[in-house]
Amino acid sequence: MAAAGGAEGAGGGPAPWAEVRALLPCAEEGLTLALSGEVEGCVLPLLRRARALLYSQPGPPDAAAAAALGRLSDVLRDYSWEKLNAVPWREVGKGWRQVYAYGCLFGALAEVAAGRPRAAVRLCDLGLLLGAAVLDNVLARLVHALQLRLPREMAPRDRPHAQRVRPERPPPPPTVQPEEAIPHLHCPSLEHFRDNYLIPERPVVLDGVMDHWPCMKKWSVDYFCQVAGCRTVPVELGARYTDEEWSQQLMTVSDFISQYIMDENSVGYLAQHQLFDQIPELKEDISIPDYCCLGEGEEDDITINAWFGPGGTISPLHQDPQQNFLAQVLGRKYIRLYSPQDSENLYPHESQILHNTSQVDVEDPDLVKFPNFTKAAFQSCILMPGQILFIPVKYWHYVRSLELSFSVSFWWS
Repeated sequence: MAAAGGAEGAGGGPAPWAEVRALLPCAEEGLTLALSGEVEGCVLPLLRRARALLYSQPGPPDAAAAAALGRLSDVLRDYSWEKLNAVPWREVGKGWRQVYAYGCLFGALAEVAAGRPRAAVRLCDLGLLLGAAVLDNVLARLVHALQLRLPREMAPRDRPHAQRVRPERPPPPPTVQPEEAIPHLHCPSLEHFRDNYLIPERPVVLDGVMDHWPCMKKWSVDYFCQVAGCRTVPVELGARYTDEEWSQQLMTVSDFISQYIMDENSVGYLAQHQLFDQIPELKEDISIPDYCCLGEGEEDDITINAWFGPGGTISPLHQDPQQNFLAQVLGRKYIRLYSPQDSENLYPHESQILHNTSQVDVEDPDLVKFPNFTKAAFQSCILMPGQILFIPVKYWHYVRSLELSFSVSFWWS
């Protein structure tokens, strides 16, 4: 492969062009450019020109062709990016998401040809996060081939300039009084769970259900660095999403761990529902709880979310429109639940965006401003590693990480 930056892949080397090229159709006409939806007429000629450059030479593109392919990728991504952000996400046409994915694909191939596999991995991740699947999800297959060729990331503490690790002893968790404690069950039968908790909408902590999941033995900060350190993911910055300074940013898992897990003065949270599709190695380490089969939807309808962050991060009191199994893998979380019947006493925000979120700071309420909050009864627990909390649909829940924590939630109907 003609590569100027071969040293970047030291330890495995950049993926040979032949290996990457084998993921694409053999002939130019096989790389279809069908788009699911209307896009502007100027876009298809750009896509065809990029495709032609890709197939213009029998081997890898030379420096001039790779540079031209990279420029076309920039134009396609910039133009479709404007369309992705012009309307609310749910209104974005699939065609424009496909254009963005093609732009990321052509850009990633240009980076591979130039010997920059890490840059190619980043573009693949952007396409997986913001684009729509094209060519039988070629971006996922491409990033897998590239990642195998990159050296495993170092654990942050082994780096010469790693940040100081947070204190090992977190502040003591709140005391859970017996009368407010959420009940526990050890591996109940489907029928028992359905009749006593699902149908009557009663929260319960399930013990023993996830003991056999590989994540219980495998997952650690070191493991995440090794498996996903080079992958780009969205990170929430700030202690809670209702804070004015809260924001979101794309960064690699390795940078997130260095800046927000290892640095005791920063608070950030990796919270997203695409992580397990983006990084299948992690998805193989978990299982969908059998109790989800009691729902009305199919398995593909279940949304799996990842929640990874340091102690002190908070999910303000809020409710979700689906049933929720919150599975705790690493660390402990303090959780409070309030019935939907107490919604008026929880003072939801009046704005449409935050209508499912309470204005009350649960652990430090302003009772002058929110006097009826004391009328709302709650249940609580300290969710430990290996436990799953069933949060019924529309139940209000407040979550505070007591230490470094990784949780997996399953939303189902």
